[in-house]
Amino acid sequence: MNKFTFKYLEEIFNLALEYGYHIIKCEEYLEYKYRHDKVLINRVDIDLTCIGAKRISEIFNRLDIKGTFFVRLHAEEYNPFSFENYKSLKYIVDNGHEVGLHSEIIDASKYWKLSSTKVLLRDIDILNEMLGIKIKGIASHNQETGNNNLDFWKDKKPADFGLLYEAYDNQPEFNLFNESVYVTDSNYTYWKCYKKGIMDENDKRWLHEHIKDNNKILYTLIHPITYMEN
Repeated sequence: MNKFTFKYLEEIFNLALEYGYHIIKCEEYLEYKYRHDKVLINRVDIDLTCIGAKRISEIFNRLDIKGTFFVRLHAEEYNPFSFENYKSLKYIVDNGHEVGLHSEIIDASKYWKLSSTKVLLRDIDILNEMLGIKIKGIASHNQETGNNNLDFWKDKKPADFGLLYEAYDNQPEFNLFNESVYVTDSNYTYWKCYKKGIMDENDKRWLHEHIKDNNKILYTLIHPITYMEN
């Protein structure tokens, strides 16, 4: 298989279907977690490129699968309200994929000297209004600021804000990260693997190899910027 190309992505998600995985959105895990089905929870963090995210959603559309795309509202790298980026995000929504907030709650709160709760509530309202949706979930973004945006959730629950989940939520109702084999391309040159919430330093295998392990709960995170045509 070619590595870190859109062709590779299409091959590995097709492989997952061949291995009998139910490929689902993050919001659907609440429905599937008590079943005996083998599931792949399909997450995409739009860190740097909305157009690349649209390209990935087109792959999912061809395979008739859905994913969850988390959008940043405060990225230096892209403006979600620009003509082309908005069109890309609307395409993702209109094709039945889930869109959530890739939140930078602590970063924004400290930089703007605003209440972190106010930052979150405003961001949720803006994203909902922008795309005509009601988001179900949030994934905390990890930026090199020295802050940990997950700290916001130490004494709060997603339900406090009308949400179903946070992507690393350890509440028993969700708890996906701690119940799964989590495989991510977030190092951009190799894959990382966490098993039941603990990083396996020795496991840098490619996603197709994890698919062949037939894990009952496989939680995948990919980033559009990682993949190229050639």
